[in-house]
Amino acid sequence: MTGACDCHVHVFDPRFPYAADARLRPPPATAEDMARLHARLGIGRVVVVQPTSYGTDNRCTLAAVATRGLGQARAVVVVAPDTTEADLATLHAQGARGLRLNLARAARPDLAAWTRLLQRAAPLGWHLLLHCRWPEFVELAPWVAALPMPVVLDHFARLGPAIATPASLAGPALAPLRRGLAAGRLWVKLSAPYLESRTGASDPVDMDPWARQLLAEAPGRLLWGSDWPHPAATAGEIPMPDAARLLAGLLRCCDSPAQVAQVLRDNPAALYGFEAT
Repeated sequence: MTGACDCHVHVFDPRFPYAADARLRPPPATAEDMARLHARLGIGRVVVVQPTSYGTDNRCTLAAVATRGLGQARAVVVVAPDTTEADLATLHAQGARGLRLNLARAARPDLAAWTRLLQRAAPLGWHLLLHCRWPEFVELAPWVAALPMPVVLDHFARLGPAIATPASLAGPALAPLRRGLAAGRLWVKLSAPYLESRTGASDPVDMDPWARQLLAEAPGRLLWGSDWPHPAATAGEIPMPDAARLLAGLLRCCDSPAQVAQVLRDNPAALYGFEAT
């Protein structure tokens, strides 16, 4: 599909050293490797997400965007809370369109400092990419609701079969998600289903009901990402997934070709500022 976008990949290039305190040190997975994957999948666009392994050194991520070209690639970066408007503008010119806050492997930061950072980034049309487990999101929901930009929840909002039952989106347990989706302030990225699946990384079919529920309720606020090269797998935490099977899972859950186009092409174009195709 022309304009289809993989909204969540990481690039690991040995030209760029990992942060001294990096807990995950994956093997090389370069921009060229990524391009070969996307050629096989028929994916033309990509969002390169800064991994924790590089800390706030975004050079590898931005180099991957430059290799792919701004017509086809965007970045989500990680910066210090005191980053200036001028530095954010420089990142914007290099393809950055969002800031990542990953609480799944880190302690909660100074939210007041992050609020000030996000206020500086909001005029650029950026979003916040938030990765945290569901109980923590519930605690953060009032803060998220007051932010001056859209918020994307990573990896199925870290909800799986244990919480996301067929009736759950209408129930009180997921009220913060329902309100955010209805208000148009929250997005959910359909990526890394294996992080919450009970059926395994090779075929996380038990996440299909949750995907279909989200597709029925908020198709205009969903994105898809492969999570290539699957850092949890390279760290030995899960078996290595197959990106083609993950994409097939999305196609299986969509109810029409139009819905596939909405999730893979139209929604990413709107959020990341790609030209319409």
